[in-house]
Amino acid sequence: MMAEERTDLEAQIVKDIHFKEIDLVIRYPKNINEDIVKVDFEDVIAEPVGTYSFDGVWKVSYTTFTVSKYWCYRLLSTLLGVPLALLWGFLFACIYFCYIWAMVPCIKSYLIEIQCISHIYSLCTRTFCNPVFAAMGQVCSNIKVMLRKEV
Repeated sequence: MMAEERTDLEAQIVKDIHFKEIDLVIRYPKNINEDIVKVDFEDVIAEPVGTYSFDGVWKVSYTTFTVSKYWCYRLLSTLLGVPLALLWGFLFACIYFCYIWAMVPCIKSYLIEIQCISHIYSLCTRTFCNPVFAAMGQVCSNIKVMLRKEV
């Protein structure tokens, strides 16, 4: 593959990441709020057997609940959707920045530094603790336990 083709391919990949087509039909492809967001009229208001209201009241209540939930969500998402998207985008950008530029380098640095301490600790353990535990094992290896049932 030539260098120009590779550069064009990389530019196309970057363009695809930033200008991804969004699906206006399926807006919920990953089901992240499957258990939380599904709230229907029957989930909130339910009349037990024997305490039914008039059928007309039930139908109007159902319609009022459904329509008000629908339009209230649309109104709130119209007013607050873009500002909150900006806020969440900023927040996740800050989290990414901290993770990439602070957390990962600190963790890598810690792992490099702790490796040296690990070697020293391992050497001390093998030098001092292993002989003591081996001697204790030899002493305790001659201990025999016998269980007798006395009547």
